[in-house]
Amino acid sequence: MFKDAVLLLHPIIAIAVVFPLMGLIVNRGLQVRQRRLQLASGDKSKVPPVVGQEHVQAGHWLTIGVVGITLIALANDIFGTVVSTQLWSKNPVQVGLIGLLFVATIASLVLLFRSHQVQWRATFATLTGIGLVVLGCQDGVYRKTDQWATSHYYYGITASLLMIFSLSIVQSIYKDRTQRWRMVHIAVSSVVALLFIGQAITGTRALLEVPLSWQEPYIQQLYEQQCQTKPCAVQPAPRNQGK
Repeated sequence: MFKDAVLLLHPIIAIAVVFPLMGLIVNRGLQVRQRRLQLASGDKSKVPPVVGQEHVQAGHWLTIGVVGITLIALANDIFGTVVSTQLWSKNPVQVGLIGLLFVATIASLVLLFRSHQVQWRATFATLTGIGLVVLGCQDGVYRKTDQWATSHYYYGITASLLMIFSLSIVQSIYKDRTQRWRMVHIAVSSVVALLFIGQAITGTRALLEVPLSWQEPYIQQLYEQQCQTKPCAVQPAPRNQGK
């Protein structure tokens, strides 16, 4: 089903795109640091100058990938709930506002890439982050707030916000002679790398906890009968009479 395909699209993009890009960025980042230290000490460096540009470009694609799969996951949860509860017939204005918020978040990210002035980059970075947070607060999003310290959602939102922040300060890094923004970038990148490791662990667990469409009736029976505390029998899901 389409819903299941979208559900699986999130980990597919993460495995095929995001994690390889993360490895490339770490590699190029270490080379950039090696070249900068060698030149600062007066030595010649065998590291080509192009690694700096490759590091920045890979970072841009990683930000697109991380924010993109976050939006895919949020859209799957939110609009899945909209369909199951028929919210569009009960509150079409809310559904319309949610749709507009997705569009505004994507537009803010695009404008962030195109902006060059510091104030505009800060503005669009803030708007993109607000959009992600507000969308994450909608009904149907699988957050596990009671287990926030090991929640795939909170790790993902935090990583996305840090990636957006890192993107917004790229130009400041090269203009700052005091190296303070560079140190901030290194610290943020280190936290993001740790969050990605946590994402890999919690994402595997989430795949086991979030059922596919044909599994949902059976999983629902497990919760309704509290099978984790007492013996129970799960019955086959009733077939739709219209088929």
